[in-house]
Amino acid sequence: MSDLANGVTRGAILMLALGEEGAAEVMKYLGPREVQKLGEAMTGMKAIPQEHVQTVLQDFTETADAHYSLGVDSDDYIRSVLRKALGDDKANSLLNRILGGGGDASGIESLKWMDAESVADLIHNEHPQTIATILVHLERDQACEVLTCFTERLRNDVLLRIATLSGVQPAALRELNDVLTKLLSGSDVLKKQPMGGTRAAADILNFMSGDNEQSAMEYLKSYDPDMAQKIMDEMFVFENIMDIEDRGVQLLLREVQSDSLIIALKGASAEMREKIFKNMSQRAAEMMREDLESKGPVRLSEVEAQQKEILMIVRRLADEGQISLGAKGEEKYV
Repeated sequence: MSDLANGVTRGAILMLALGEEGAAEVMKYLGPREVQKLGEAMTGMKAIPQEHVQTVLQDFTETADAHYSLGVDSDDYIRSVLRKALGDDKANSLLNRILGGGGDASGIESLKWMDAESVADLIHNEHPQTIATILVHLERDQACEVLTCFTERLRNDVLLRIATLSGVQPAALRELNDVLTKLLSGSDVLKKQPMGGTRAAADILNFMSGDNEQSAMEYLKSYDPDMAQKIMDEMFVFENIMDIEDRGVQLLLREVQSDSLIIALKGASAEMREKIFKNMSQRAAEMMREDLESKGPVRLSEVEAQQKEILMIVRRLADEGQISLGAKGEEKYV
């Protein structure tokens, strides 16, 4: 039953249980990343135990009945159900679309459904400032993937422009109509959109591989040491989980799959591992230690990928106010 602790797995089972028409209606309201994660999870489900299906459906029904019978505000209900169903930080993007109204225009929206290589091929000949303006509209992990497709010089130049971008004027967005379909309509009366900045640059850097990240940081330092330091302060690396209070670590562990955590911990310090173990039950900690010892060598790229997935959950929990990231500490590059 441990598989059902993962929200994406539960969401995939729910989609399969709804049938083709029901699942299709739900997915109309999902963004590209949500569809991708659910689709991958659904594809990997060859034989679902009947008791798992019953558990998911029963939990969903009980949650719905409880909220409706208590007359809970519909917005709160939607937030609760979607976060439990999807179970990752992409739920915030979906909630913004459903509850916040307004969103990206069709041009940017179409890019969100494209693979990184295709997006990079489409925009790499544009002016770096134009590329930066486009990338700040994408999900941070997708923006990182697109940047990785560029040459080192272009990648660093674009990241610098993202870090120094204080906002996007409607007029600047209209200029992108030559590259994409409409990004903005009727924008004459709209105010400057708060996008870009050091936080955006830090979020994108958090997804980069070690070599690319170090190269970018050296370039940013050479341009503006103070700005580079602000970006480093905004970044959050895996070892910084040490700075999270125990209650926050326990909340985090509820949303991380065991297989993902094992791989992530292969590249962690002994102190970091103990921090994790002490926030588990004794039995769970013993099993995790045994799994780590029996796990063979793992590629560094795989370890980094799993650590970054966990960091996405950390960021989401922090943005929701469920955990505090605490002191950042000094960043290290290996």
